[in-house]
Amino acid sequence: MPISAYAAKAPKGRLESFTYDAGPLGPREVEVKVTHCGICHSDQAMIDNDWQFSAYPLVPGHEVVGTVAALGADVRGLALGQRVGIGWQCGSCGECEFCRVGHETYCAKERDTIVHHHGGFADRVRADANFAIPLPDGLDSAQAAPLLCAGTTVFTPMLHHGVTANTRAAVVGIGGLGHLAVQFLAQMGCEVTAISSTHDKDDEARGFGATHFIATKGTDELKKAASRFDFILNTVPADLPWGDYLAALRPAGKLVTVGVPASDVKLSAFQLIGQEKSFCGGRTGSPAEIATMFNFAARRGVHAQIEKFPMKDINAAMDRVRTGKMRYRVVLEA
Repeated sequence: MPISAYAAKAPKGRLESFTYDAGPLGPREVEVKVTHCGICHSDQAMIDNDWQFSAYPLVPGHEVVGTVAALGADVRGLALGQRVGIGWQCGSCGECEFCRVGHETYCAKERDTIVHHHGGFADRVRADANFAIPLPDGLDSAQAAPLLCAGTTVFTPMLHHGVTANTRAAVVGIGGLGHLAVQFLAQMGCEVTAISSTHDKDDEARGFGATHFIATKGTDELKKAASRFDFILNTVPADLPWGDYLAALRPAGKLVTVGVPASDVKLSAFQLIGQEKSFCGGRTGSPAEIATMFNFAARRGVHAQIEKFPMKDINAAMDRVRTGKMRYRVVLEA
């Protein structure tokens, strides 16, 4: 049965109705009826071909929540009608050294939901069954959608770098990713400092669980925070005074960026070597890590702040994302 979707036909194009035939369902595939789909800045980047590997027609949407509509012959552990989520990654080889130990995100043959594959701005979408992650009963479908990219992008580095209740943590940027990062860290029991250019979001950040707030524009507040943090998570896609952030780390501290800077990052090796500090990248998690995040969010009440749009109003929703004025994620409803 043909799949009805919304696609960009050219870079920076408006989304138009688009129908395609997905072919026979593979033995390890599932087809998911889409009920909700978040909009991420990565969708905008793919539409605009910012990263120079978009293929058109392009169906965006990689924060997909829905119900299982069809199962491949070899799929086990999922049931028709079950609620699941599909994030950035929709497949891997399943056989390499990384897949065998649950690190599918490192697979050289990973398949991504909106890279040479049609995503969730559609009535249905397909993925390898391993990447259709069941939702816990306590997690609302609209709330779950942004967790499939924004949520896992900030949560996974916390897992990888051993964040605990004793970690002195900071989050740079209180936006679509940052407002979730503050909540996750606070619910882990961390003392959390929110960092933004001004104090405009001070009250909001404290509402998400931040204990302290640092404004960087025209102040010396960041310099005064020298040697304060064990873990700093940068969520903004901008060039930063990286030396000041390294100086804000305690010995063996980690500065992790999930935002893509505008320019190449330049660091002082001495700042890293002297106290064994680290500068790291972070990305979305494996299926097991996303499942862990879902369960944590459901138990601890981590909620994305969302604005909802009907799927048919997709271009109005995309315009809202492009303005950067949404608070803080946009979710489409079928």
